[in-house]
Amino acid sequence: MPGYRVNALSALIAASLLLGACSALKEAEPYDEQHMRQRVIDDQARMYQEQEPVTTPITFYEAAARALKYNLDYRLKLLESALASDLRDVTAHEMLPRLVASAGYAGRNNDSGGTSIGIQDREVSLRPSTSEERYRTIDSLGLSWSLLDFGVAYYRTQQKADQILMAEERRERVAQNVLQDVRNAYWRALGAQRLLPEVDSLLMRTHRALTAAREAESKGLLPRQDILAYQRALLDSVYMLTVRRQDLEFARAELAALMSLPPNSRMELADTLEAPLPQVTQSVDALEQMSLRNRPEIMEEWYRKRVDQNDLKIAKAQLWPNVSVNYSYTYDSNKYLYNNHWNDTGLQVSVNLLRLLQYPALKTAEESQAKTDDMRRTALSMAILTQVRVGLLRYQLASQEVQFADDSLRVDKSLLDYAQKARSAALGTELELIRAEGRYLLSRYQREAAYSDAQAAWGRLYNSVGFAVLPDKVEDHDIKTLAQQIQRTLEQQTSSHLLTARNQGNVDVAKP
Repeated sequence: MPGYRVNALSALIAASLLLGACSALKEAEPYDEQHMRQRVIDDQARMYQEQEPVTTPITFYEAAARALKYNLDYRLKLLESALASDLRDVTAHEMLPRLVASAGYAGRNNDSGGTSIGIQDREVSLRPSTSEERYRTIDSLGLSWSLLDFGVAYYRTQQKADQILMAEERRERVAQNVLQDVRNAYWRALGAQRLLPEVDSLLMRTHRALTAAREAESKGLLPRQDILAYQRALLDSVYMLTVRRQDLEFARAELAALMSLPPNSRMELADTLEAPLPQVTQSVDALEQMSLRNRPEIMEEWYRKRVDQNDLKIAKAQLWPNVSVNYSYTYDSNKYLYNNHWNDTGLQVSVNLLRLLQYPALKTAEESQAKTDDMRRTALSMAILTQVRVGLLRYQLASQEVQFADDSLRVDKSLLDYAQKARSAALGTELELIRAEGRYLLSRYQREAAYSDAQAAWGRLYNSVGFAVLPDKVEDHDIKTLAQQIQRTLEQQTSSHLLTARNQGNVDVAKP
């Protein structure tokens, strides 16, 4: 009886300690203001860490290299690829047999044992006895292998391998999209760099002319109708120039964001002669065939089909008999045992007979899944073919627009030269000069916009075909080396597969 009370008291104390520990758990507390400020500081530092400083004017390929190396979306895809590879390695280890080592201590407060009684007369035939010590140690080492577990792990490892390839295709797609965005923004930003000083200068002159016109109106130097018409023309010019200036500023901000430059960073673009626009020489059919072979989206869907097929293979594998093999070595310190060391071996075959009823449904699901995957890929292929056709047409129209903008620029330059030569001190000739300069700047803006639109259309066509834009690893290259790799890759893909340069020479933009 005293022993029973001691055991009961011990159990009560243990239960009290457990309940006390559970009640001591606190509810989750929200982050305070200090933690939030620190989190913002850490996130901003992480955005711009380990970036090479900008020391020279940035070329298009260097802008692409910065965007691809430091773009957070692209870096996220790199991490997803690494994660998929790690998960594949984890799943591959599941195919190995299980080798379990254990060591423990067993004890009880009294002796185990019992007596024997006769089956017929129910009389006790042996006095109480035990063959087990109250306290003993047990050590074991067991090896087990299951055919079902091996098969499931094998198919899951194949799935993880395909998911690595899918992650690589998504990474390539993000790289293509980032390059496309840089191509869209770079040439507009370069146009902004060329035009913004002249636009600002003309805006200041226009404001001075508007102030002079208001003074002339107040003094009655000109007829009121003429001076109001003059002011109206000046206000129209100010509005046009202000709108264009906003577009130019947005282009520079967009490019800086794509390159992940820190705020207030100095950004100067390399103002070189524009490269001639290339001329597509491949037929539409050839471009379509290349797009169906190269587009990352189609390859991802193709790998996804194998992943879905392996899901059904796993379900089928669980229908068949499972074979398990076991081997273990055990040591028990119990002194009453005749053998304290022994080996156990076992072989077991088992099957869930009711699960076999799933087989017809799995066969039907397999056929439906294959048709669904093929139809999804076919629908995506049709959308990609449409992108190729539209991209080719858009590029051809954009090239024609550049030619038209060149003609308009030449005419407006001639009008500006004429207005400068005919300039006098009168308000009317000053207005005509401002108008001519405004038209010329607008023509230059339209020409820059037309060229950037043509570059963007060419980039969309390049993307629609699905050519690669990067070497295998981005983080192993500095900006200069990576820019050279990107330039070499783009030029090689262009010259060998897609097009040849138009024989028109470099386009030199006329400047006042």
